[in-house]
Amino acid sequence: MEIPSLYGKSEPRGEDSHLLRYELSLPYPVPEVWAAVATPEGLPAWLAAAEPFEQREGGAITLRWLNTDAAGKSTVAPGRVTAWQPQRLAEYTVEIHGRVRFELEPAPAAVGGTLLHFTNEFTGPDTVRLDCLAGWHHHFEYLLEALAGRPADWTGWTLERWRKLRAEYELRGTGDPGAPPKG
Repeated sequence: MEIPSLYGKSEPRGEDSHLLRYELSLPYPVPEVWAAVATPEGLPAWLAAAEPFEQREGGAITLRWLNTDAAGKSTVAPGRVTAWQPQRLAEYTVEIHGRVRFELEPAPAAVGGTLLHFTNEFTGPDTVRLDCLAGWHHHFEYLLEALAGRPADWTGWTLERWRKLRAEYELRGTGDPGAPPKG
């Protein structure tokens, strides 16, 4: 099976508004991926604790990142579940990160697994866009590990990998790994 590309792409949506896209082919069935991206038990293994998490459209959600930034601070993002179709679509609109959307579909039978279409729409300067591209990429690496039965050990998390990814995204400009470097 082809190894999924974790590189995201970004699209401008107006002044300081961005849409990040990631298209992942995951070698796991939809119910396993759904459990990872749309349950309070699955999210902490790769992304953030979710408490409260009312699993319905209009429900409350607060995502509490379990890793920290360079200043040692963790992100806490309260918001709402803005779309909810079990086993298919989970969308959270939260402070700081804006609209975070996970769409799942079974991969073609010849490939197997799940296609995960992820978007993140938010407002912020270009530096935040690059931070988010690297951050989501890094978290998707953790998602693959969590799906393989190895949840993140947040006590050993460092900024080293994130910094490397951010430098790669900055070099590419758009986030597209196939794009030539800027300049």
